[in-house]
Amino acid sequence: MEQLLHYIWKHKIFPLQELKTTTGQKVEIIDTGLANTNAGPDFFNAKVKLNGILWIGNVEIHEHSSDWLKHGHHTDATYDSVILHITSDADIDVHRTNGDPIPQLILTCPDYVCRNYHELVETESYPPCYRIIPTLSIFTIHSWMSALQLERFEQKASQLSERLKRCNSNWEDAFFITLARNFGFGLNGDAFETWANRIPLRAVDKHRDELFQIEAFFFGQAGLLQGTAGDEYYLRLKKEYEYLSHKFGLTPMDVSQWRFLRLRPTNFPHIRIAQLAVLYHRSYGLLSRIMEAETVTKVHEILKGGTSAYWVNHYTFEHPSPSRPKTLSNSSLDLLIINTVATFLYSYGVHKGKEEYCARAGAFLEELKAEYNYITRMWEQCGIKAANASDSQALIQLKKEYCDKKKCLYCRIGYEYLKRN
Repeated sequence: MEQLLHYIWKHKIFPLQELKTTTGQKVEIIDTGLANTNAGPDFFNAKVKLNGILWIGNVEIHEHSSDWLKHGHHTDATYDSVILHITSDADIDVHRTNGDPIPQLILTCPDYVCRNYHELVETESYPPCYRIIPTLSIFTIHSWMSALQLERFEQKASQLSERLKRCNSNWEDAFFITLARNFGFGLNGDAFETWANRIPLRAVDKHRDELFQIEAFFFGQAGLLQGTAGDEYYLRLKKEYEYLSHKFGLTPMDVSQWRFLRLRPTNFPHIRIAQLAVLYHRSYGLLSRIMEAETVTKVHEILKGGTSAYWVNHYTFEHPSPSRPKTLSNSSLDLLIINTVATFLYSYGVHKGKEEYCARAGAFLEELKAEYNYITRMWEQCGIKAANASDSQALIQLKKEYCDKKKCLYCRIGYEYLKRN
């Protein structure tokens, strides 16, 4: 109920009759204020007239007035700035730390809003708002999707910022770890990030001219060289890794973290690691080259890579397979651009104050085809078809951050649903 009170206050869904405080003061709402998502009062800088006198300050909202005491606001000077307390049940009077009373306004949620809200959070159909989507204007949908795409960029930039801290602000290292994670293409994403964090990149750099030694580092740290028997290539890699392990004090990851079930052979960790080894070998200053690439085609050329000769006719060690080059498909390259390159362009642009990188990140997504997965298919069935990768990223953000978390009160489609009487 408290969330609904926030909602009706923010959107000014007030009863038609004159508003009065619990003590009879006439209330006129000039500005409901700015919603606060952090600690402190719920709305900042509201403007309210009480008996004709303008007050500017903060607003706090509770379902029951007694929650003011339960939350300890009566002893917290942070809440002395509250000029109006909103509640649906004024079971007690509330006061500032100095004992001064705070005016209280009783608000109740309209029946139609309550009914619509319960339909949204309780219906088993997914998404629960599907009925009204065909009736929404193109402007409403597109403006919300633009906001969602920006929100997704910001969320990914925040995650990257944390990874950058762990890399001691080394952008190249953070890029390699992010790229490696996305080489897992979902199922092995966590395992690839664990693996990448175990790669001693400064040590690898000393052997960057030798692809075989890079492969020894990469496969060894992945825990894939633990067997005692194998073909000539495997045994040579194992011997080289043992030497490097002793030299640099390396510890491999637990091989059980890798997942193979329901994976196509081209997605096996062995193939992805072999591709990353070639990419690392060929592309010194990989991030710098990516940042200089001004077209999607150029990024494709940088990331396409391949593998060493052994993997042309192998998917795992020892077991030969029909000869086939193991380059990344265009769809895989597009996913790497969406989840790695665009994220880095945007984050770097924000960090360095260079708008051109942020603009290029958005342009890349608009140029790429929309992702085709169960989320985009679901929204298409409801009437929202993704035209490009920017749209599909927005729809993924909508599902994961709003639908899955039942945050209908914060969704523009949810807003349209709730206000229907």
